[in-house]
Amino acid sequence: MNLTISGHHLEVTPALRGYVMSKLDRITRHFDQVVDVRVILTVDNMTEKEKRQRAECNVHVKGRDLFAESSHADLYAAVDELADKLDRQVGRYKAKAQDHGHVCTKRAEA
Repeated sequence: MNLTISGHHLEVTPALRGYVMSKLDRITRHFDQVVDVRVILTVDNMTEKEKRQRAECNVHVKGRDLFAESSHADLYAAVDELADKLDRQVGRYKAKAQDHGHVCTKRAEA
């Protein structure tokens, strides 16, 4: 898995990088076919402070690209929410991928 973390209008500190890596590690534990993950952390110059910190992520899994974003007053809370959203998306994708090859064993009664 390739992980790229970049910051827009902010410096990505080693502590922040480690926190993002630990949160996104949960995705690879649930689904091992993750190819590439790109995280962009942004501080917007908006007047409303509640949604100032933003985290967005593109995840390339085998056969599909997943995207999620989250805004919050605290960047760590935005990363938490982002990880939860991505975990749900990867879980849905994994379930669909596993069900796709499944053949129903019930017979149609005539």
